[in-house]
Amino acid sequence: MNRPTAVSGADEGTAEAGAVPAAGRAVVPCRACLSGEDLDWLGGRSVSLALDLTTSVTVRPPAARPPTGAATDDGAGAGAGAWADEVWAFLRRRLPGLGVRPPAVTAHSDAPAASGLSSSTALIVALFRAFTEAAAAPGCGGRPVPVRTLAQWAYEFEFAVFNGGGMDHLAVIAGGLLLLDGRTTGLPEIVHRSAFPDEWAVVVLDSATRKDTSDHIRSVRAQLAAGDARLAEYRERTDAASAEVWDAVRSRELSALGAAMDRAHGAMRDLQGMSTPLLEELRAVARRSAGLPLKLSGAGGGGALVGVCPAAEQAEVVARLRRALGPAHPRARVIPARAAAGLAPEIAAAPAP
Repeated sequence: MNRPTAVSGADEGTAEAGAVPAAGRAVVPCRACLSGEDLDWLGGRSVSLALDLTTSVTVRPPAARPPTGAATDDGAGAGAGAWADEVWAFLRRRLPGLGVRPPAVTAHSDAPAASGLSSSTALIVALFRAFTEAAAAPGCGGRPVPVRTLAQWAYEFEFAVFNGGGMDHLAVIAGGLLLLDGRTTGLPEIVHRSAFPDEWAVVVLDSATRKDTSDHIRSVRAQLAAGDARLAEYRERTDAASAEVWDAVRSRELSALGAAMDRAHGAMRDLQGMSTPLLEELRAVARRSAGLPLKLSGAGGGGALVGVCPAAEQAEVVARLRRALGPAHPRARVIPARAAAGLAPEIAAAPAP
């Protein structure tokens, strides 16, 4: 797990009049994609599940000192410093009265970075929420920002950098299990939101190899522009797998869920080259040692694999995996997780603009 990190978006005492003086805080889950990578912007159905590996951002009041023992090499902290400046600049163009420099923030994340679990989006959404809530605090003169607007702004901000889709933003804000219908531009439509079965738990196997999402998106957009037949087949197969994943969860058929996630992974690997030899080896180890089918979460190669098991067996599954991986894969981490509520689940009931 990452350590708490103090990150200063501005030197203490240098923000000009009008900068946020009050504390704001946001805690945002990460998400696993159970099926449908890239379909949030290619078009088609995807299924996301929010996980209780959270990212938190806290705005520190003026003159407040960083937490004792705060580190500076945390994944969230390393990203928060740069992202805080950019998010603040984005907000200043939309919210009057904000100062030139952002206030200092403390960031912490339990999710492994660059692993396909949307840790970057969780950090960006947390910064948006913490800054806008602080700006709306009594005495600061701002107004609360509606959650749908927050999602749209976070999507627009990240789209300008990565040119990707909006699954992650809705997944971490709405939480729970989402069935999404992708759009070529803008946020996907939330078709359904559902609670995840209490009797199931999630196992994350982090390969400790980083994803490269930006290069992946450029490559897929080139495929799309060229009318690539393999991409069209990928969309068709993955859209069907997403429907199967959703139906399996709703009917509480765990074996059917594992089979549907396996089909989604197969399309990612065989048609789009998203997997790697290491990830396939880790999947084989998990199947042999714990009987757990795993699926790669997130596009771009590398990153984390996710599987679902009975909650009563999660501790034993995690222990078996750790024993099996230890000798040959000491850097790989096995992380137990559960489904989580989002930052603002009510967004699932709010109509899209």
